[in-house]
Amino acid sequence: REGRRTTIFRRRGSDRAMTPAAANANAPLLFLIAGEPSGDMLGARLMAALKAATAGRARFAGVGGERMIAEGLDSQFPMADLAIMGLVEVVPRLPLLIRRIRQTVRAIRTTRPDAVITIDAPGFCFRVARRLAGAGIPLIHYVAPTVWAWRPGRAKRIARFLDHLMVLLPFEPPYFEAVGLACSFVGHPAVEEGRAGDGPAFRADHGIAAEAPLIAVLPGSRHSEVTRLLAPFGAAVAILADRFPGLRIVTLTVDTVAEAVAAATAQWRVPVTLLRDAGERADALAAADAALAASGTVTLELAAARTPMVVAYRMAPLTMAIARALVRVPYANLINLTLGREAIPELIQEDCRPRPLAETVAELVVDHEARAAQIAAIDKAMATLGQGVEQPSARAAKVVLEVIAGHGAPPEPQGDIPTDER
Repeated sequence: REGRRTTIFRRRGSDRAMTPAAANANAPLLFLIAGEPSGDMLGARLMAALKAATAGRARFAGVGGERMIAEGLDSQFPMADLAIMGLVEVVPRLPLLIRRIRQTVRAIRTTRPDAVITIDAPGFCFRVARRLAGAGIPLIHYVAPTVWAWRPGRAKRIARFLDHLMVLLPFEPPYFEAVGLACSFVGHPAVEEGRAGDGPAFRADHGIAAEAPLIAVLPGSRHSEVTRLLAPFGAAVAILADRFPGLRIVTLTVDTVAEAVAAATAQWRVPVTLLRDAGERADALAAADAALAASGTVTLELAAARTPMVVAYRMAPLTMAIARALVRVPYANLINLTLGREAIPELIQEDCRPRPLAETVAELVVDHEARAAQIAAIDKAMATLGQGVEQPSARAAKVVLEVIAGHGAPPEPQGDIPTDER
């Protein structure tokens, strides 16, 4: 492989530079794989950008959730089959995951797409990509594994089978370029341009008074997350209800865990607005006075809304013990990692208890100096992550088309997309 390529891509064995225009002349068939809701969001935005960049000629196959399906994807199987996190939690699902890996590889070898774009979910996606290495299909991965946090040797291993990596953070490319993997910083989806959240309109639409204290409670999008977080989050809400008369809660959820979240929040003794509609997410987060959130992508959505937050997380004890032995960074959320300090309070594992959670959230509601300091820190971090420049999805689409152009003529399709194996 050639080293340090970030904006120009070359055909292997040639010095001829390729441009996106060469790829735009075709109608590429792209096989995308997302394994969880955050990847589904990235995939949907990328699909929309690819359609825009190819005048609607791009075609899609793969695995995705409701957002990618809305953009035109006929998913091979339910994305929820892949939404698993943790070393202990994955064991009971191994037979299903192995079957889905084989099914996905078989679908790709049959359809012979112009490129395979795997999105995050490395446990599944990299197993698929390794089985496709050498098949003549460009392999592009979107969202880098956190080699800067733990297991740095992964960079060299994935360079053996991936053709290109698209990363969200500006400091990530050197880790992968150093081992010969072409890499492009495209920007973080949290800074994607779009409609600003309308907090007052959300309150009015849902019957929440302008002066009522409103807390966003966000327990995650994976079954393992909500199972471990709903109990302490619910107990913290009860404490906050005593502190703030008239308290209202807004909770965002996704299809994969909606039933569990609805059942739990129905038992809370404060009014809860439960949202499954992605179209209201920005408004809901903008309306909240503060948030209690599982560590994950939603913290950056909160940052984009400039909503003060407390981050919490719990894992299986064995998974956490292993993580603590291997992880090399001091913080769990990206705002703190970007700034190099704890601007966002983090209550992880044994600290994730109702009383500390409630007290830390309450401080952000009543202490105006603490609120202002956190919002200022958020603004600084978001600028570092690319806020105010070209949309990350548009940049990612350009990278995909350049990789296809640099790879040469697309392979001939060898059959129809296999049907679902439910």
